[in-house]
Amino acid sequence: MPSTSDEELIAAAVAAREHAYAPYSAFAVGAALLCDDGTVLSACNVENASYGLTICAERAAVFAAIASGRRRFVALAVAGPLESVTPPCGACRQVLTEFAPGLRVLYTQKDGFQSAALADLLPAAFELP
Repeated sequence: MPSTSDEELIAAAVAAREHAYAPYSAFAVGAALLCDDGTVLSACNVENASYGLTICAERAAVFAAIASGRRRFVALAVAGPLESVTPPCGACRQVLTEFAPGLRVLYTQKDGFQSAALADLLPAAFELP
């Protein structure tokens, strides 16, 4: 399996951010999901005039991975606007936990990126009994 560095994963998220469709919030986000087979799937947020139909970059990447037959994930990078710290939102954290509770999450900030365990970002995730 080829290895992907944190910097390469962040770069893939930054590249995906360039494709974001965010005319309402002007908050473009890109995500890059590293699968256990070394595949990196990137996605961006896509807004809609009916705001509830908007999809975050993180969930778009997860759904693309699932659609391509992948269900085991190692790391996720999220790149938002340069002036913002952009960890995944609560809904994305919950979706990510469904598939990869041990996921490592990288997210951009003004001068680089931070790394956190998904379990630390969502300590009381919803689970069915």
